[in-house]
Amino acid sequence: MKFSWQYLEKESHQVKQFLRTKGVSRGLLAKIKFQGGKIEVNNQVENAIHYLTYGDQVTITTPDEEGYETTVAVDNPIEIIYEDDHYLIVNKPYGVVSIPSQLSPQQSMANRVKGYYCRQAYIDQVVHIVTRLDRDTTGLMLFAKHGYAHALMDQELREKKLVKRYLALVTGTMDGADHGKIEAPIGRPPDSIIKRIVRSDGKYALTEYWVKKRYSDATLVDIQLHTGRTHQIRVHFAHSGHPLVGDDLYGGVHNQWIQRQALHCQELQFIHPFTQEKMQIKAPYPEDIGHWITAAEM
Repeated sequence: MKFSWQYLEKESHQVKQFLRTKGVSRGLLAKIKFQGGKIEVNNQVENAIHYLTYGDQVTITTPDEEGYETTVAVDNPIEIIYEDDHYLIVNKPYGVVSIPSQLSPQQSMANRVKGYYCRQAYIDQVVHIVTRLDRDTTGLMLFAKHGYAHALMDQELREKKLVKRYLALVTGTMDGADHGKIEAPIGRPPDSIIKRIVRSDGKYALTEYWVKKRYSDATLVDIQLHTGRTHQIRVHFAHSGHPLVGDDLYGGVHNQWIQRQALHCQELQFIHPFTQEKMQIKAPYPEDIGHWITAAEM
């Protein structure tokens, strides 16, 4: 793929210094140099240490990404919520992991997306996962369709410009204000590598929530993460005395509609790195949570 910018600085700098301000990493520059890409200044091929002058047109051509043989393409369908040349956003079902593992080497969302890329005959075949979800959490997952797009979105993550909003059903009727924050450090307990708990020596974690509706035995909440700790939402609400419905790892219980933690990534907000457009992508309620709400309101 090609990307172009005009150099508008009065002081002369090397190409690599300028490209760094555009989010082009040293790693990507190395791929451009050694794997078939190129750098052009005013339509002439140059190297990364070439000095630029005001008004120069800088163009990079990134090499095609052939993909990793370890990520096997499968034909399972994906529900696409948004797609352009740079990003793909899908609605993940529950029961599917985000990345391949020893237990699920071909059953992850990465395998499904790789299969989609193959069916579409995309030139770039590497699956770049920007946002992951737990196996039994549903909702929006963001994929970058090439390495440069991934690097730019990772920068938004670091700068907290990518906002993730979740919907959850938590056990019991939450008292108090309709808006609140749970600020409690999270770490591992001494007897488990999977579970997490609130502990004084854990990593800082902040969860903000808004009560959407209170039911007789559960509360529907809208949640925004301000940090990204493992199981953060599940741990924080369990710590507050309201574990997620269906979350048996943290004290929630299943019911006839919900057989997993009732957690859904319902919205992503970000500034599109290539168009500068403010993006707000939403996913509909998953079936099980929708059925629970319908039954509760009858």
